[in-house]
Amino acid sequence: MIQFRARTPRWIIVVIDLAIAAFSLALSYLIRFDLNTDLVTLTKEWEILSKSIVFYFLVKFVVFYLFKIHKGLVRYTSTQDLRRILLATLSCTLIFLVAGMSRKIFLDKFYLFPMSILIMEFIFSLCFVSGSRFVIKLLYLESIKSKETVERVLIYGAGTMGMITKNTIGNDTRNNQVVVGFIDDNMKLVGNRIDGLPVYSPNQLKSLQEQMTIGKVIIAIRNTNLLKQQFLIEECLNLNVGVQKVPDPKSWVNGEFSTKQLSKVPIDALLGRTPIQLNQEQLTSSLKGKVVLVTGAAGSIGSGLVRELLKYDLKKLILLDQAESPLYDFENEIKQASTFDLEFVIGDVCEKSRMDKIFNTFHPQIIFHAAAYKHVPLMETNPSEAIQTNVMGTKNLVDLALQYNSEKFIFISTDKAVNPSNVMGASKRIAEMYAQQSNANNTCQFITTRFGNVLGSNGSVIPLFQKQIDQGGPVTVTDERITRFFMTIPEACQLVLEAFVMGKGGEIFVFDMGDSVKIIDLAKKMIQLSGLTLDKDISIQFTGLRPGEKLYEELLANEENTQKTHHPKILIAHSRENEIDVIQKINALAPLFDLQDNDEMVKQMKLLVPEFISNNSAFEKLDEP
Repeated sequence: MIQFRARTPRWIIVVIDLAIAAFSLALSYLIRFDLNTDLVTLTKEWEILSKSIVFYFLVKFVVFYLFKIHKGLVRYTSTQDLRRILLATLSCTLIFLVAGMSRKIFLDKFYLFPMSILIMEFIFSLCFVSGSRFVIKLLYLESIKSKETVERVLIYGAGTMGMITKNTIGNDTRNNQVVVGFIDDNMKLVGNRIDGLPVYSPNQLKSLQEQMTIGKVIIAIRNTNLLKQQFLIEECLNLNVGVQKVPDPKSWVNGEFSTKQLSKVPIDALLGRTPIQLNQEQLTSSLKGKVVLVTGAAGSIGSGLVRELLKYDLKKLILLDQAESPLYDFENEIKQASTFDLEFVIGDVCEKSRMDKIFNTFHPQIIFHAAAYKHVPLMETNPSEAIQTNVMGTKNLVDLALQYNSEKFIFISTDKAVNPSNVMGASKRIAEMYAQQSNANNTCQFITTRFGNVLGSNGSVIPLFQKQIDQGGPVTVTDERITRFFMTIPEACQLVLEAFVMGKGGEIFVFDMGDSVKIIDLAKKMIQLSGLTLDKDISIQFTGLRPGEKLYEELLANEENTQKTHHPKILIAHSRENEIDVIQKINALAPLFDLQDNDEMVKQMKLLVPEFISNNSAFEKLDEP
């Protein structure tokens, strides 16, 4: 096996280039004489050539030195190196042409070289100097190529990013992958070859896997059709083909992409929903110059809302959260992204005096209330905290919004408020009822938005599964039958903003969450997307339903129906009428907090929400007739 030094001395490159030049000149003369001539003719030609041969080598050396073609590392030869070689060789030929004409006119009536020799010498020099670089580069790459089994790779996307990915993989000598083709949705490209590689349709993936044993598909498209991407990923998972994604060019290190930056495909790529189209004109006019308060601003939904609101021309944005460290981290992330005032406020929505101070100081016109306790098992064993934060905290803000004449109050609720089977869901339903009832005052519009689980949110199943996978498992699923509705954080936040625009007060907006997803299928796909094999590298363990947990979530209660809106993903739920004394009953919950009697608190919650039937909980006894 040929062994290459890490770096060849520059003088060797210079000598090789001059030797190639000499060979090119000699070959040109041989071809000129049809590779067959006598000694007399050669002697005569040498007498003419000998007077200029030193000049020839001197020009080659000086020009090549000035163009620095000897300084590039041969094993990394690129198109820029070829450009320099072309310009250097062309410059030499032009100098020889001018020098030859000068010799003809002013010296011995002979040209430096015949015109045919100049043309052939230019072609041979260019080809041989360039070719030598690529031959050495090829030999070098072969000498250090990984001895591991080669993994055949397809690149999804035959555009610019696809070409960059293909070249990056090819140039990475430590990579044992070889690109065997492109996949593209553009039927005009399918069947053609790009950079020597064929372009296939996504529908051909199964047959390609059978023919070539494809090990991985790399997604290298910036603005792909989400449904088509979902089809491709699902097909890869079914065929046990790995999937990776090229990150956004903005995140490339120093603007350059390397194979180390290839990342796992996020699980939300399997949702396959088309981008949400917002009413930007109405949103812009509704938010322009407004003072906006976001509670729970450091949480998943709260921070997502803030990122969306930063796109609009607000007067002031108040970010309220009781979690000091997360709010501090979020402040460092976004404080440079705003052209208007940002206020970062530490405070607990349960403390009425603190909230009053905030309202009195800033007079928020629009409130997005996302602060809440949301973990079902924890709230099942701590019902007093669920009531204190989710009910009384919301009540504090609703009352202050009325007192300080706020314009709109958007309450972020949950699908667990529908026919609740746990304390958390019941507490959110009671908060919904209070906001709806308060809307009757006609001074502030109270709007409720209700949606299911948010992918990647704090404490959700996705980060839990990922942590368990990173630790080697097992991945824990409560029940093989359990299903949930899922939505991405940006989707949820954008729909909240759209509901804010269309809401007139008193509505409960229900978001189209798509089809429910089996949690076990989610776990299996996350394992596959991590490049692992179920039951070989990692296992799934069933732990049983947690207190208050349902097998299936609902978005609408049995007593409710829906009304369509202009937005296809948003419906209005018509809930049953609240009792006349609902506010008095909710107010009666407050003194129970001091007693810390869990049974009594949950009993009162069940009186307020008759459809609240506990499931897998110690409070099931309260449902007995």
